Amino acid sequence: MLNIAKGEAGSCYTYLSKGCKLCQEGAKMVLFITGICGKNCFYCPISDERKKSITFANERMVSSDMDIVEEAKQMGALGTGITGGEPLLEPEKVFRYIKVLKSEFGKEHHIHLYTALSLDENILGQLAAVGLDEIRFHPPADIWNSNIGCYASSIRKAISIGMEAGLEIPAIEGAQEVARMANEVGCFLNLNELEFSDTNSQAMKLRGYRLRDEISNAVDGSYKTGIRILQTTEKGHLCTSRYKDAVQLRRRLLRIAERTAREFDEITEDGTLIYGIIICNSAKKSARHVAELLLSSGVPEELFQVDKEEVYIAAWILEEIKKDIAADVEEMCIVERYPFPGGMIVEKVPL
Repeated sequence: MLNIAKGEAGSCYTYLSKGCKLCQEGAKMVLFITGICGKNCFYCPISDERKKSITFANERMVSSDMDIVEEAKQMGALGTGITGGEPLLEPEKVFRYIKVLKSEFGKEHHIHLYTALSLDENILGQLAAVGLDEIRFHPPADIWNSNIGCYASSIRKAISIGMEAGLEIPAIEGAQEVARMANEVGCFLNLNELEFSDTNSQAMKLRGYRLRDEISNAVDGSYKTGIRILQTTEKGHLCTSRYKDAVQLRRRLLRIAERTAREFDEITEDGTLIYGIIICNSAKKSARHVAELLLSSGVPEELFQVDKEEVYIAAWILEEIKKDIAADVEEMCIVERYPFPGGMIVEKVPL
């Protein structure tokens, strides 16, 4: 009987690759190379906005190599996960970015890559040469029962030239065939609890998949299927929907927030930032006049910031002074948002 260890938020495993361990810490930057992919997996969750030739480092659109370096520094990344779409549709970009990251952060910066392609020894050799540490193959579900063996030689070759290699697929019926191959070649298998998204929901419903409950995007029965398959997998990991949000994403956001928060930002336990905004109107009082009023009232200058006709300020201070300045400004609100430039606003409360 395999010894299955229990992780957080329902995740469990018989083995964790180094890439997974760093993801647990929220220490991996996500490098999305391109949204283009020719496999058309029915469960693909990628948004229509990203299904194009476009590159992101976390949520930052990439227009230069320095965008990637700056994003990695901003979150204190200990590694990078390269994904898509199919990243190896743009292999030269993949090679270049791996070299940039290794040059900037050293060989210890762990890089793993996802691909749905079965690769020959030529491209595997090139990936190893530039420093790729780990590769995860994603065979499409429609070949699990027929032609999955073509990935076995790629995995064996990757392992033989020094990379850690494995398979990563959704936890659905048929995955037991992939688990069998993983055991045969001695690689790891990551099983992801299947989730609904805006882009895959129609295809999923047509195949009979349903939501587990009203508060989750997880598919009913996927977790049980994953547990059953994990019990037969020598080097396996079942990653739950809740784990990805409650642990991995939250820890990544916290890493970013702790490094980018202004003096007056409040960091929440979820890694979001809370602060106040005063929107000024020069016909009443300009942002500069409001700043002078704050200073004369004893508010330390490090607890607010002026940007054009807006003043960003500690939320608790704005709560205290809102009645005193209400007549002189256009609008006041408390904002909670994700901790990166242009980060999505989670909540906005007018005062």
